[in-house]
Amino acid sequence: MVRVAGIPLGEGYPLVLIAGPCVFEDLDETLFLAEALAEAAGDTPLIFKASFDKANRTSGASYRGPGLERGLAWLARVRAETGLPLTTDVHLPDQAAPVAEVVDLLQIPAFLCRQTDLLQAAGATGLPVNIKKGQFVAPEAMAHARAKALEAGAAGVILTERGTAFGYGDLVVDRAPSPGWRRPARRSASTPPTAPSAPRPSGTAPAASRPWPRPWPWPGRRW
Repeated sequence: MVRVAGIPLGEGYPLVLIAGPCVFEDLDETLFLAEALAEAAGDTPLIFKASFDKANRTSGASYRGPGLERGLAWLARVRAETGLPLTTDVHLPDQAAPVAEVVDLLQIPAFLCRQTDLLQAAGATGLPVNIKKGQFVAPEAMAHARAKALEAGAAGVILTERGTAFGYGDLVVDRAPSPGWRRPARRSASTPPTAPSAPRPSGTAPAASRPWPRPWPWPGRRW
C-alpha cells in the first residue's frame, strides 16, 4: 500500500482518480478544471495532475507547457484554492527536488521509465513515485524500475499501465500480465483514454484509436 497525501492506494483499497489537463495552458482554465473535477469526483479520492512541460511531444512545433517555474506556481495555486493533492511528471533528474517541494506524488513518463538517474532522483526526494510503464517494456521488467526508486528512498511506488507497442502503428493494453506485474508492486494504475492509441509518424500527435470500456469498477466499489 502507498499513501499519497494520506490517501491509501493499493490492492483492496477503493479506487483513486488521478485526473487533470494533460498540460497547463491557462491558469484560470486550470483552476476551473480542478474545481470541476473535485465536484465530479464526489467522495472518490482525487489527485490533480497537470504537466508544466511535455518534453516528449511528437513534433518540436507542438506546445510543451509554461515551464518549470510558472507550472509549479500554478500547481501551488490549485492546492491553495481547492486543497487537492497534486502530481506532475519530471523529465530530468534536477527537476525532482524543486517539484517535490510542491507536489505529493512524482510521476515518471513512460518513455523514461528505465532512466536510472531520473528514477533515483525522484526516489531521493522521499515522495511516492508513479512510474508509467514504457510501451517497450515487459510488465515483469518494471520490477527493476520500481527497485531503483525504492532503493533511493521513495516512500512507495505505483506502476501505471501505458500500453504496449504492437507493431509500429498501434499501442494496445494487454490485461493478461496485469496480475503478475502487480505482485511485486501490489498497487497499479491505468491511463485508459491514451494507453490504446495509434501514434502517427507523419502527424504531430497520437490519438486514441477506438472506444474502450470502463477499465475499473464504478467509484464506490472496491477492486
